[in-house]
Amino acid sequence: MDQKMIEEGKGLAWLSYLGILLIVPLVVNKDNEYSKFHVKQGIILLICWIGWQIVSIIFHIIPVIGTIIWAGGLLFLFILMVMGIINALSEKIEPLPVIGKYAEKIKI
Repeated sequence: MDQKMIEEGKGLAWLSYLGILLIVPLVVNKDNEYSKFHVKQGIILLICWIGWQIVSIIFHIIPVIGTIIWAGGLLFLFILMVMGIINALSEKIEPLPVIGKYAEKIKI
């Protein structure tokens, strides 16, 4: 990926990690591979957020331990979100830990 493409995509690529706002770089920079990389990462992160919210219903049945597990999962996803934003703004093309490898399978 050339530096020009990264520079053009960097301005909006960070939005990919803010939930539904990933639509903005997807639509505005639809031909930019740098933006697409981060949009794919953002899609996987969004799926994980939604999945964690669904699964967390079970954790709320268990009084204290369930809340700790739920909060730990949210903290982990928040850290991944911050890492993704930092990577996008730092012009890095690095998959997110644990979940990033699944983004390569997404075709946009």
